[in-house]
Amino acid sequence: MTQATALGLDFGTTNTVVALSDGAGNSRLVDFVGAEATGAVFRSALCFWEEERGWNGVAHDAGPWAVTEYLQSPLDSRFVQSFKTVAASPLFERAQIFGRNFRFEDFGRLFLQKLVAHAGGTLDTRPQRVIIGRPVVYAGARPDPELARERYGLMLKEFGVELHYVYEPLGAAFSYASRLSAPATVLVADFGGGTTDFSVVRVAEPGAVRRCVPLASSGVGIAGDRFDRRIMDHLVLPLLGKGSMYRSFGKELEIPGGYFADFADWSRLALMRNRRTLEELRKLQRSAVDPVPIGRMIALIEHEQGFPLYDAVGRLKRALSEADEAELAFTGGGVEIAARVRRADFEGWIADDLGLIEQALDVALARAGIAPEGIDRVFLTGGSSLIPVIRALFDRRFGAERIATGGELTSIAHGLALIGDEPNLTEWTV
Repeated sequence: MTQATALGLDFGTTNTVVALSDGAGNSRLVDFVGAEATGAVFRSALCFWEEERGWNGVAHDAGPWAVTEYLQSPLDSRFVQSFKTVAASPLFERAQIFGRNFRFEDFGRLFLQKLVAHAGGTLDTRPQRVIIGRPVVYAGARPDPELARERYGLMLKEFGVELHYVYEPLGAAFSYASRLSAPATVLVADFGGGTTDFSVVRVAEPGAVRRCVPLASSGVGIAGDRFDRRIMDHLVLPLLGKGSMYRSFGKELEIPGGYFADFADWSRLALMRNRRTLEELRKLQRSAVDPVPIGRMIALIEHEQGFPLYDAVGRLKRALSEADEAELAFTGGGVEIAARVRRADFEGWIADDLGLIEQALDVALARAGIAPEGIDRVFLTGGSSLIPVIRALFDRRFGAERIATGGELTSIAHGLALIGDEPNLTEWTV
């Protein structure tokens, strides 16, 4: 490949992927180098540990290297992932790790520094034009897109000279267009970790001056992480005290839900291992009608079992995409959780979420002024697009013969890099 002309950065809630274009209609993924490397997919995670030579006395690593560091020493480290979900949250100002304050842009900057370091020199010199994917609608309650843009700017300040933001499903649409040999109106559905996004794009014949024309986009802050949370709500949190009671001034009251909301949210669970939170939980344990479940929560937090627990939940979710029943099996920190789950039960747990996702789909079609029968092709991307009930939704709405898949984790980065070579770039940027 000749000198790269543009870089596409798909900074995802769960994984991050980078692609480079050459100005001649080609793009290639950046593969990461080392024993822990997982090809072109770089886990959107950080691990911190105390070390005098580290930044502000704290050393760190990112991606699969962060996972390895954490698993080697879980009690002496702090593992953070899915931090993209707080990018647009005005409620999130900073997190404390080993007594040091970290803002979102600090997490992002440190993450990108390690991503570049693990790219084997490929990203030491970057093209001036950097195309960054962003969700159509950010995750979280009352998200502030301008705040997210400001934080992204600070995070990326050292990463590229010329920064352009493009909706993530448009990147996937541009990538998918390269597979088409005839004009088509395409709906792209991107199921990420934190958000589900839709874009409608009109694709011209190969060789056309304007191959792709974006028509409309929409999104909702519901995706894979929310589905994980539904599993936590139904199978795990009741074992940790959710819905149980404690005694206060002669009355029995329900244990405050805030602790369980934090435990069920990856962006907050990693930060619960602090003296104040643990002291509050021990106080609740002493006054609880049944102290055993709260003791389980304390043990999981103290022994840094958040990552293996969520890993078990993720394995269950993926297994239910392949089988009608699967087992949730977890052992760690003196806590054992085992449950047999039917796919039908899981689908019932996420039914309301699927309804909101379908509403967002309808918004995209309405904004484009196109009925379902006017869509020629539907391209499903992102890990959660593999969930059978999601595929069934699109089969029902559009017909199985119009559905295409592939490149679930990499199509967005490919497309973003190719968009970076477009002469009409402003038509794609947000």
